[in-house]
Amino acid sequence: YQRRVREAVVSTQSTGSSGINAEYGVALPTGDRQPAVCALVCNFTAPTTDKPALLTHGEVETYFHEFGHAMHQICSQAEHALFAGTSVERDFVEAPSQMLENWCWEPESLKLMSGHYKDGSAIPEELLAKLVASKAANVATTTCRQLVFGMFDQDIHTRESADTAACFSAAHEKVMGNPAPAGTNFAAQFGHMAGGYDAQYYGYMWSEVYSDDMFQTVFKDAGVLSQEAGLKYRTCILQPGGSIDAFDMLRNMLGREPNSEAFFKAKGFAV
Repeated sequence: YQRRVREAVVSTQSTGSSGINAEYGVALPTGDRQPAVCALVCNFTAPTTDKPALLTHGEVETYFHEFGHAMHQICSQAEHALFAGTSVERDFVEAPSQMLENWCWEPESLKLMSGHYKDGSAIPEELLAKLVASKAANVATTTCRQLVFGMFDQDIHTRESADTAACFSAAHEKVMGNPAPAGTNFAAQFGHMAGGYDAQYYGYMWSEVYSDDMFQTVFKDAGVLSQEAGLKYRTCILQPGGSIDAFDMLRNMLGREPNSEAFFKAKGFAV
């Protein structure tokens, strides 16, 4: 059954940016394909009267994240809309978007996407090295933050009713060592809980395990600009959409069972 318009939204709450699938690419009865239509809706730094829009590195990383969702949609060759593009398991759907974030931290790709806005000169090597090294800054805090969100999500969805402020504060204290600030209720603006990630927010970190494994295994050795590695990723991960189980796609990509070693290395643990 062909749906002419079928919208799905995958968002990055912190910047108000999202990838919107307006129409899935599917096989038509004529033998042709209905092309996918998707858009990125991003809340980025605006130009001023004397400067163009100069994106921060964090905004560039967000753009690559959302573009990862767009590539998942565009490159899908699934036959039916039910399995097209980002219609995969919720705890895998963020892997292609998190995958593209890696290119924002590699010197080879950073040099291609950056330059001084006035004369086009390259980022100084010393500054580039500091930028790459900054990826590890506060990684423990950001990882624990995701754990808090995931634990809070599971907590409120395994109760008949919940005081969300109290539940969030308890999860925050258990992971971070201190309760949430008094008089606040983070859950009141936690949009993912009403946007399809309810009881499944853990998928962000679970997907990161897979994206780190794919990047470190396939692209680190071959090179981040390797066409061969890129084609393998497109064929094994993006092209099937949800027509193949995610775990089977990962086996095809990696040539083995996925594991968490690359994830822990990316977090600074000795594995």
